[in-house]
Amino acid sequence: MQVRSLPAGVALSLLAAVPAVGLPGSAAGDRFVTLTRSSSWTLERSVPIAFPAHHPQGLVKIGERLFFSSVEVTTPPRRGAGTDGFDRDTGRGVGHLFEARMDGSLVADVVLGEGAMYHPGGLDFDGRDIWVPVAEYRPNSRSIVYRVDATTRKAVEMFRFPDHLGGVVIDTEDRSLHAVSWGSRWFYRLALDPSGRPINADAPPPSLRVANRSHYVDYQDCKYVGQHRMLCSGIADVARGGGERPLPLGGIDLIDLTTGAPLHQLPVGLRTPAGNSLTRNPSFFEAIDGGGLRAYVLPDDDQATLYVYRIE
Repeated sequence: MQVRSLPAGVALSLLAAVPAVGLPGSAAGDRFVTLTRSSSWTLERSVPIAFPAHHPQGLVKIGERLFFSSVEVTTPPRRGAGTDGFDRDTGRGVGHLFEARMDGSLVADVVLGEGAMYHPGGLDFDGRDIWVPVAEYRPNSRSIVYRVDATTRKAVEMFRFPDHLGGVVIDTEDRSLHAVSWGSRWFYRLALDPSGRPINADAPPPSLRVANRSHYVDYQDCKYVGQHRMLCSGIADVARGGGERPLPLGGIDLIDLTTGAPLHQLPVGLRTPAGNSLTRNPSFFEAIDGGGLRAYVLPDDDQATLYVYRIE
């Protein structure tokens, strides 16, 4: 793990206190189930990110700070070039956990990963630590899961896992970790000991997972929202046949962590000026006064923009 320093006068101290707030809480999940396809989405503001965002993956808002994971690909994986049963080689890259102010300026860049494991995924915040998986950029591969102190930015490796974990969620009520695989086709559950380390990570992966019953989008970023539920955003390109281009879809789902079943689903048709779905990768939702949710999304790559929507 590496924390990249910024010039004096540009960044706040990396040891500056970050308030232990930012958990979506059960209110976000409860508000979500009141939304429908006819709910209104109002753009409140758009904030250009003032540094190269690369390919953002997961997002959490903690007080007036944003933390988002991102993969910087320096050599893209090559399909058909994999060995040992893989469909592609690993490529090369750098995994980042960025901290930014709400005006889009950079505070800190925590570099995560090891060797071929450079692809951070969707992340979650348990009130003190940010949990981030970093995997090889190919399916059915391997991952490292880190816990990063939101105040000191110190990263601790918690465990390694023999599959690509594309996002993690912490159930703060029963202290379990839940993860989605590549394309979110599987849901994993790992019980945590008092130190936060899984007690069953060495079990065969098939014994730890259940199938995702929903197929209209692949979840990219999920958050725990109380009552053993997670709120996930995702995207998919659905084949239409006849030589037509795939149909791009976006959506948000509330998932029961005890069964893996969707409790409420909301398609999202809004897109950015660059043509990306609003639910393309990073998202964070919070309950707001007067009802409804506020959504923070970061759908575009490189010269990215944070879009803040009020959903009612």
